[in-house]
Formats: sequence, C-alpha cells, structure tokens
Amino acid sequence: MTTHYSMTIKTANIPGLKHSGSGNFLLIAGPCVVEDEDMVMEIARHICGLSDKYRIPYVFKASYRKANRSRIDSFSGIGDEKALKILAKVREQFSVPVITDIHTPEEAALAAGYVDVLQIPAFLCRQTDLLVAAAKTGKWVNIKKGQFLSGASMKHAVDKVRDSGNSNILLTDRGNMYGYQDLVVDFRNIPDMQKIGVPVIMDITHSLQQPNQSEGVSGGKPEMIETIGKAAISVGADGIFIETHPDPSIAKSDGANMLRMQELERLLIRLLALRKTINSFY
Repeated sequence: MTTHYSMTIKTANIPGLKHSGSGNFLLIAGPCVVEDEDMVMEIARHICGLSDKYRIPYVFKASYRKANRSRIDSFSGIGDEKALKILAKVREQFSVPVITDIHTPEEAALAAGYVDVLQIPAFLCRQTDLLVAAAKTGKWVNIKKGQFLSGASMKHAVDKVRDSGNSNILLTDRGNMYGYQDLVVDFRNIPDMQKIGVPVIMDITHSLQQPNQSEGVSGGKPEMIETIGKAAISVGADGIFIETHPDPSIAKSDGANMLRMQELERLLIRLLALRKTINSFY
C-alpha cells in the first residue's frame, strides 16, 4: 500500500506550492465561491499567513461560478471572467497555487488560463468529456469522489485523465449519501483511493453537508468539522479540504457547513500535532 507520506511528496509538483518538504498535509482552503474581491483577498491573506507560520503546503480554493444549485435564484457568481481575474490576482499577489471548479468541457481551457488546479465536482466525476478536457489542459486535476461511488471505483475516473496524457491527479472524498438529506464518511475510501496511486484529500466541510432540504438550501453540521478532520489525518489522508468564511452566516453559498475563518488556526494546530504523530509511524 502506498503511504500518505510518499503521496504528499508527489504534490510538490503543483506549480508554486510552498512548504512541500515539511511533512505536513496539503491544505486546500478558501470560500465556497468568489463573492467579491475584498472577501477573497481577506481570506487568502489570512490562510497564506497560517501556511507560512506553520509550514503547511497550501492551495487557495474558490469557485468562480456555482453551477449545481437547488434553486434558480441561488447565488451562482459575479461573472466568469471577473471572478477568474480575482483568482489570478490571488495567485500573483500571494504566490500561491489556486484551484477552481469547472462544469463543462468548454470551461476547462477558460479556467486553465487563470488557475493551477482544475476541480471536477463530485456529481460530474463520471463525465468523460469533462475529465478528458481537464486532462488536456496539462493542469493538475482534482476529482471529487461522487457521493454515489465507492473509493475503489474512482480508479476509472483517474484512468480517464491518465489515458488522456495527464498524471497530475488528486482525489478528494466528500462522503457518501445513504439517505435523501445526509452524508456519511466511510474512511475505508481513503486507503482504497491511495491504492490507485494518487494523493487523497478529505473534504471535511462538504462531507458534513445536509443536502436536498425542502427549502432548497443545504444544511450542515460544522460542529463536526474537527472530528472529521482528526479521523482523516489518523487514517493517513494526504490533505485536507476546508471551506471557510469570515462570517458563514452571511456567506452566499454553503454557509451552513463552513468553518468560521477565525477558528481555522486552532483547527490546524490540532491537525498538525496529529499529523506529526502519524508521520512517526512511517
């Protein structure tokens, strides 16, 4: 079995990634969506400071557009080009890699001009044309595991990207749906996906989402974020994915399962201490 340590070494190839030799987990974090430039820059500045303080390899995350919304009046973005330019500014100003979601094959080339990693949403992880288009940009591709799939079955999604000439791949788990309005994390998926030979990330905020609520706005259990994070590090996850916001109560997307930004440092300190213990076993 491939260990989380060797997989983390592979992520050092992400352009602009700092602190890759620290032995710490990879952190992918940021707001759910680009709401405005001031908010994005505030979050990026805060997390980049924590990344440097604790030597955590870090990729800034924000969706430039949200395509998967329950209601037609849900916030979906401020405009594609405007949001992508803000993400490019984060990359330039803070010298940090940036990741964003894409939803159609046509979006792959567009987003690739602004970011370092293209993310395939969980509901779209079997879309062959989307995976191939992302692969052909040459960018790193983060495939989120579908809530309806096992970890082992993600081999086929990975093979689509590899067979298209791109081996720079991450897999991210975000739980499995065992009912209409809740998700459960099966931690067997982390070692199962590591056997595929790619770094494996645990999304510790979306995995606490409560989707399909009758009012059309997802709920969540943010009080369980630390629990899911500790469990993920304990079983050897290569990285942690977190959505965070200065005030989740007014976030325009997925605020119900976000971590308040001022609570991030405390969480990272605890996860880093646990990671240090786990590293001593390898």
